[in-house]
Parts: sequence; C-alpha cells; structure tokens
Amino acid sequence: MTNKILLVIFLLSTTCTLRAGEGMWLPQLLKALNEGEMQTMGMKLTAEQVYSVNQGSLKDAIVHFGGFCTSEVISDQGLLLTNHHCGYGQIQSHTTLEKNYLKNGFWAKNFQEELTNPGLFARFIVRIDDVTAAMLAGVTDKMSTKERQSQVDKNMATLKENKKLGPFEELMIRPFYHGNQYFSFTTVTYNDVRLVGAPPESIGKFGADTDNWEWPRHTGDFSLFRIYAGPNNEPAEYSEKNKPYAPKHFLPISLDGVQEGDFTLIFGFPGRTNQYLPGVAVQQLIETVNPARIEIRDAALKILDAEMRKDEKTKIQYASKFARVANYWKKWIGENQGLIATNALAKKTNLEKEFQIEVDANPALKAKYGDILPQFKEKYKILEPYVLSTNYYNEIMGRNIEAMRIITYLRRLSDAYDKNGKEGFDKYKERLAGPMENFYKNYSPKIDQQVFARLTKMYGNADGAKEIAASMQNYLMANRIRNYDQLAEEVFAKSMVLDKSKVLETISQSPEEAIKKIKNDPLFKMATKISEVYQEKIAGRYREINGAIADLQRRYMAGLMEVFPNERFWPDANSTMRVTYGKVQGYQPRDGITYNPLTTLDGVIAKYQPGDYEFDVPKKLLELNASRDYGNYATAEGKMPVCFLGSNHTTGGNSGSPAIDAHGNLVGLNFDRVWEGTMSDINYDPSICRNIMVDARYILFIIDKYAGAGHLVKEMKLVHPRTAQSVKKKPKKILQEPFGKQEQKLKPKEKKAIPYRGGE
Repeated sequence: MTNKILLVIFLLSTTCTLRAGEGMWLPQLLKALNEGEMQTMGMKLTAEQVYSVNQGSLKDAIVHFGGFCTSEVISDQGLLLTNHHCGYGQIQSHTTLEKNYLKNGFWAKNFQEELTNPGLFARFIVRIDDVTAAMLAGVTDKMSTKERQSQVDKNMATLKENKKLGPFEELMIRPFYHGNQYFSFTTVTYNDVRLVGAPPESIGKFGADTDNWEWPRHTGDFSLFRIYAGPNNEPAEYSEKNKPYAPKHFLPISLDGVQEGDFTLIFGFPGRTNQYLPGVAVQQLIETVNPARIEIRDAALKILDAEMRKDEKTKIQYASKFARVANYWKKWIGENQGLIATNALAKKTNLEKEFQIEVDANPALKAKYGDILPQFKEKYKILEPYVLSTNYYNEIMGRNIEAMRIITYLRRLSDAYDKNGKEGFDKYKERLAGPMENFYKNYSPKIDQQVFARLTKMYGNADGAKEIAASMQNYLMANRIRNYDQLAEEVFAKSMVLDKSKVLETISQSPEEAIKKIKNDPLFKMATKISEVYQEKIAGRYREINGAIADLQRRYMAGLMEVFPNERFWPDANSTMRVTYGKVQGYQPRDGITYNPLTTLDGVIAKYQPGDYEFDVPKKLLELNASRDYGNYATAEGKMPVCFLGSNHTTGGNSGSPAIDAHGNLVGLNFDRVWEGTMSDINYDPSICRNIMVDARYILFIIDKYAGAGHLVKEMKLVHPRTAQSVKKKPKKILQEPFGKQEQKLKPKEKKAIPYRGGE
C-alpha cells in the first residue's frame, strides 16, 4: 500500500499540476478560477475589468475578425488592429500590378480612401452564460451516442427559440470539456469593415516562410481596419452613409513597452487544442498522421516556391496560397519534434496510469470509467488506416490540387440539379460568380498541373492507405494511362475546368446540356471516381470510429475531473473567447542556446538581403535606421524594439490577439509561436512554449515615421503606465485611463538620435 501511495504522489506531481501560463480560460470565470493567480503574477486589474456585462471592460475591445483571427479596437473611432497575415487576403484582393499594396503597402489618408471588403465581419461578444443544465436536460448515461446528440440538438433548438435577444443580437452555443458543459455566447456582428492601412510585405511579412514559427523574429505583422456602423451605432451593410463605429471600450497603447518578467495577457479566439488526448492518439499523430501530411505539403510547396521565384505576377498570385500551405506544414514538423523533446507521450502515459489506479480502487468509478483506456487503444488501432486515408484524400484531392476546388463547385451544381432540377441549378449557379472570379484571378494551370502530377503519384503509392492507393492505380489501368505525368497531361489538356471562359460558357447553357458536359469532363470524371471510392470505403467508417472515440473522450474528460477534483482543468479551445496569461520570458531551446525575449531593428538590418523576397528591407526603413530617427518609440537605450516573447498559451485563431499589460494597455500584437513549442496544442510545456508578439512601439513607429500616417496615431490614446503619465497628440483634452483614472496630458518629447553601435 505504501508503494502505491508513493507512486500516486509521483505521478500526480508529473502529470496533473497546472503550470503558470498554461490554459485558455473563459473570461467570465476568471473571478472564481484565475484572478488571484493573475494578480500574484503582476496584473493590476480586477476580473470585472477584464470581463463585465454591466460596464465597459477589456472584452468589449476584442473582436472576432472574420471568424478566423482576432483583432482589437484601438481608438474611439472603431480603428481595428490585427495581423498583416490576417488581413492578407483583403490586401491581396485590392492589389494589382499597378497598385501593388502587397509590395508597397497601403495607407488611407482619410475615411473616404478606406477600402471595402465584402464578406469580412467584426463580431463582438456581449455576454457569456452557462447553459449546461438546459442543454443536458433529459440526457442520461444509458443513451447511445446518437440518442444523446439528438437530445442535445433538441435542447439547443428549444433554448434558442426561447432566448430573448436584443436588436442585432445572435446566440451561439458551444460545447466545452468535450460535451460535459455548454456555454452560450450572445454576439453582435458588424459587416462593414474597411481596410485602413498595411505595411509592405517586406515589413509585414519580413522573414516570410524561413522565419515562420522561428525566433529571433523581426516581423512587423500588423494591419489596420475600421468598423463602420449605421444609424445609432448599430450594425449595417455597407453604405457610404455609414459612420465609424463608437466602441464601448478601446485599448490605450503603452509607450513604455515591456521588460523581461512583465505580466502579459492575451485575449482572443483560439481555434482548436487537444490537450486531453490519450497517449495512443499522440503516438498515432507522431508516427503516422503528421509524417504523411508533412510529406504531401512539402512536395507541393517545392513546386510553388520554384515558380514564385521566377516572376512577380506569379508571386502575387500565389503569395497567400503559399503562406496558407506552408504555415501548417512547418507547424506539424515543429509539433512532432516538440512532442518528442518534451516527452509528451510519457506524460500522457503517467496520467493514464494514475487515472486507472484511482478508478480501479473505487467500484463506482470503475463502473463508469474502467473501460475507457482499453477502448481507446482498440479504437485508435482500428482508426489508423482510415485516418491516414482521410488525410491523403483531404490534403491531395481537397487542398493542394487547386482545380479540385472548381470540381467541388461543379459537383454541388450537379447535385443541386439532381435534387431540384432547373430551379436548384439556377439557384446554385447564382452563388458561383464571386468564388469563380476569385479563383481564376490567382490561378495558374501550368503550376497546378505540376502539383497534380506529383501528388496523384503520392496518392497511388500511399503506404498504409491501401484502399485509396488502389483507387488511383485502378483508374490509371482502366484508362490505359502509363504514369502520373501522362495522367496530368491528358487531364489538363482536355478539361474545361482550367479555363474560366469555358466553365462559364458551360454553365450558361441549359441545365441538361451543362450537367451532361460537366459529367463528361475528364477531370470531373476522375475526381468523381476517386471520391466514390473514398466515400464508399473510407468516409463512413472513419466517421463511425471517430464518433465512438469522441464519446470516449467525453467520458474520459468527465472522469479526469471527477477523479482529480482538486485540479483545475481548462476547456480545450474551440474558437470561442478566451484569456491566457503569462510573462515576457525567453527560453532555452537546446543545450548551449538561450534566447532573449526581445528583438530590435538592428536584427532586421542584420538579416537584410537586397532583392530577396523574404529578407529585403524598404529603402526608407534603412534610412530611418541609419539616422536613428525613431521618434518617441525607441527604448531608453535608443533601440527600436520589434518583437518580444511571452509564456502565454496560444494557438491558431490567436493571430491578431492583443498583448495587454498589467494595467490593461496594449503593449503588443500576438502573431506566432516558437517552432519548438508548437506542440502546445497537445502538450503545453512552460520550458519552451512561447508566443511571439510585435511590439506596439514598432507598430506605431511604422505607421508614423515610416508610412507618414500620423493622423492614425492621433486617433489612438498613448500612455505611460510605468510613470502614470499619458501622452496623446490632441491638444486641450483630458485623457481617461481605461477604467476612469484621469491623468494630465504631456507634450511628446523627441528622442535624440543615437549613433549606431551594432548588434542587438
């Protein structure tokens, strides 16, 4: 018995202790769960100042940007700050060879010059409520997974139907703790969001893919947008009569910057984490899933990179696509290495051992949870060929061969006709105009043919995914095609899909003629055949096994919280509003290497490679650095800060999240994680998990001194929290601290130029 107790104590000390900086917390629960710890770490605010329903708080300045990133309001005129890569699609959509906003940047001189972005929205959270009791009413442990979900769906419909909402409010309900708890989010969405400013990609994307996920980092990854509102500051579709939105709260910007050890708070909408996966799932990810995904994207990226380096037009067309593909390719590589380096599998195994010990010692717990871990092992073994096949299918047929996107549109058009005849055909055809235009604007059949040939060969030789590999091989044999190069040549020579005018001509014909021609298209026929095999032999079984695993995961999560009642468990990210907190902190990625948490403009100059699309530097930035003309934005030592590190727990969706100091002021803009710590989605480790932020002073410097857009800085509220002094460039106006403290306005003082001394 003594040995068992010692084992329990050891395992608990290595598996269950929540580490400072870990977790993505619901803001309305900070008072109960986190306020004390946050204040111990240096926060000067109260939980009520972070999240409040009854008065303006930090949460009222935080925006879900387009549903895929975070942004924040930084002026009383609805000015939004987010990442350059978050606004990249919008910047690219306004870019032409004549007006190359990607290469040269864009800065609106006034409201009239700000550019509209159809489809882009800014969503605010009004309030968050626990609706678990209502959502799980009538749900019992004896229900099957399907029965349980059916009851939950009915409860959700009833809850939404009975919920009283204000004007323009909507209700969103999401599961937490893998379906053991539910929260509702009351939201208000603004659909008129305009591009205000963006640095050239030589600043906003400096380092590009080479530096992506890396430290030290020197990227000015920011862009500016503005929310516009209709009458009474309410949401409205685009209109020239709309006015800049007046926020409930906006973030002041600190000119004092950060120092190592400073408290940092990240507020945003993290996308997805899987912190409570069992060990068998982590092992499958490391050994099977990630290697396959990495290999596929690596092959596609090599082709794109070679073509982009040949001419400027191709670079513009494929810049955004390349970045999307490369982002997770590099992330998966770092994730695998990080999981191995931090012994993630051993940590999971230790937790499961302790869980099983506690469960086996208690008959009631054993009856509820005793079968979970053995079933995990069994289900993941069955899942392996199906998850591998699904990743091959999704990566190759769904993501990296571009023409397949048009095939998807045409298949939906065909399905609409089969189900609803001419009416269905005409209705869906109307929706295709925009997507078609956007696709062909940035499409090269020549490049896509190379990707097609390379990836279909990988599909036909997929180890461990025999069904899909056989489907590709059988297609070649049935059509007497010798190899994948020949397949690519024949398909791309004969398919109408590669030519916008031919596709538009086809769908303009009568539905009967159009569908006949579509179904006889060689690329459509090939894709349809491959898809039929996948749907028939893989998809259904994959969903079935995954459903069983999801139900096990729900029970396992409930079990962890019941078996370890004194531990704090944070809910996995699911694109809902969260708070994470940490400190400005460097790290040691490998033996003998220690990274400082701060970088400066000197590092940009050290990386400068004239003419290189990743490391070129604009002439004006070189001149500003040479003269040390940093304005009011340099450090006391005369350095121009660029980026800094924090121990905050972040993931995709936190791009554009504000880095907020102890007083509630903006000090930086989150945009990345370090490569060694990308496994934080699965296994947060405080030793190497770091988030990367642009220093707010660098953002101000680029807007003001580089771009000459000082009128935008004048909108903002600049403060000196370390000395309790504030600065703003509007005369005769008393400034308000975020939560009501009045301070005297000081006149900005220009810093003297400091001679260049080299190094960082």
